[in-house]
Amino acid sequence: MAGAVKLIENIDIGKIFEEVADLLDLQGANQFRVRAYRTAARTVESLTVSCASLATTDPKALQTLPGIAKDLAGKICEIVQTGDLAVRRELIAEIPEGLVEIMRIPALGPKRARQFYDAFGIQSLVALEEAARSGKLRELRGIKETLEAKILQGIADRQAAGGRFRLSEAEAYVKPLVDFLRQSQRLRAIDVAGSYRRRRDTVGDIDILAVEGKRPAVANRFLSYPLVRDVLAKGDTKCSIVLRPGLQIDLRIVREESYGAALHYFTGSKPHNIAIRTLGVKQGLKINEYGVFRGDRRIGGHTEEEVFGAVGLPWIPPELREDRGEIDRARENRLPKLVEARQIKGDLQMHTTYSDGKNTILEMLQACRDLGYEYLAITDHTKAVAITGGLDRAGFRKQFREIERAQKSLPQIQILKGAEVDILEDGNLDLDDATLRELDLVVVSVHSRFNMSRTDMTRRVTRAMRHSAARILAHPTGRILGRREPYPLDMEEVVKTARDHGVMLEINAQPERLDLNDLHTQMAKNAGVKLVISSDAHRVEELGCMRYGVDQARRGWCETQDVANTRRWTEFQKLIAK
Repeated sequence: MAGAVKLIENIDIGKIFEEVADLLDLQGANQFRVRAYRTAARTVESLTVSCASLATTDPKALQTLPGIAKDLAGKICEIVQTGDLAVRRELIAEIPEGLVEIMRIPALGPKRARQFYDAFGIQSLVALEEAARSGKLRELRGIKETLEAKILQGIADRQAAGGRFRLSEAEAYVKPLVDFLRQSQRLRAIDVAGSYRRRRDTVGDIDILAVEGKRPAVANRFLSYPLVRDVLAKGDTKCSIVLRPGLQIDLRIVREESYGAALHYFTGSKPHNIAIRTLGVKQGLKINEYGVFRGDRRIGGHTEEEVFGAVGLPWIPPELREDRGEIDRARENRLPKLVEARQIKGDLQMHTTYSDGKNTILEMLQACRDLGYEYLAITDHTKAVAITGGLDRAGFRKQFREIERAQKSLPQIQILKGAEVDILEDGNLDLDDATLRELDLVVVSVHSRFNMSRTDMTRRVTRAMRHSAARILAHPTGRILGRREPYPLDMEEVVKTARDHGVMLEINAQPERLDLNDLHTQMAKNAGVKLVISSDAHRVEELGCMRYGVDQARRGWCETQDVANTRRWTEFQKLIAK
């Protein structure tokens, strides 16, 4: 049927699998089983094809997906048919639901959450906060004042985050809705505004603006969207819904002559808007969501360019609208020419079946060729990250031979023999110097002991960066959005070390990382440190995450020259020369 929408999105299936993995983790289940569900979650969330469509038309095709065998394919079909999993309901019946929230506090995990429940019956964040504030937790072995403080901070951070969604999660729901609305013949214009348009790493409520013809139809179509859980408001100019996962979306129908002013207003940020309105007041103008006015006369507002032009400014890209100097730079005609996804020439972190990746070297190579890249780096883990099946010297030697064979089959794209080398607790690298010298690209990163002090962690990371082989520091602060806070690190010292030793800093494009954040990215750029944007792909489908890293680079004011992997192969070679 024209305009039909599938009732189960890939991200819905992924969330159910992720919750099952969390519940199994709390139960102390076999880690291979836990990882199987987490892998399945990542697989379905990264697919461009609808799992619901496959489950309906060709269920056996699900078994061909990476990490999806017969059992998990059957579970996808069960979710599509029923909206849930029997195994998830069984686990919830056995495990208090609040323990999942507790284990997601950055300082904790499944073992601690279970320990608190077994000892004190704690099964909610409220009860955990009370126990932490009263000192009750310190009755348990291994719980000291420092951990207690981290728990309280973690609870506060989760409460402050409220109902925010990762940008990629919001996009998975917003894009199908916008496509659904575009099918209305009455629609003349439509845009998503707010922090979504500014490409923040997390977003709250979504604002959609639309212009339609004389006979209203878009609002009714909006309210009839199949994924609507609740209707909060419905009217001629504004409707508000909540989608099934809890994402609130507001649709505003605006007049065509006000569209640019409304788009600017609802894109924000609030400090940026205040600064623009203040400029207007100084020039005798009133600027609001309805337009630009001199007295009662409208003088602009049809486009955003008219709003900016009214106060003597060029159009400012949404990613920069945070009142961090963009207005002064615009006034001086010195806005950065922001990097674009089409300018990326290579991907410098990805994993294959040699560690925790799901595709072979040749499959990753072919996918990168199809994306138009000139080069890529295969960067499987070293042995310290045991759960990934990391490689030692012999493992890398074996991989080198396969890379050489793959290179001969596709000579038009350059493969770098790389490794994501773990930074050990003392700052040494988890690979012998002889093997490090054989690698074309050494990417270093932290995967353990996140609870070190700021001084010790900074010393650990900067020591690794000073190693002559180190070329890139990957996901520098270690954050996982909504699950793990950045480990304590003196970023000014890290940036200084990067500059002094020619180490590039990575913007990790995985949607749950986006690490560096925008402020640290701008700090590195201002210091003259080169950045790279890498997908950190663990399967072919994740190579497409690169665009989220580009979003982050743009929010950090990065231009083409700031991002090393916008360079052609011959130029990039010089940057990594040893």
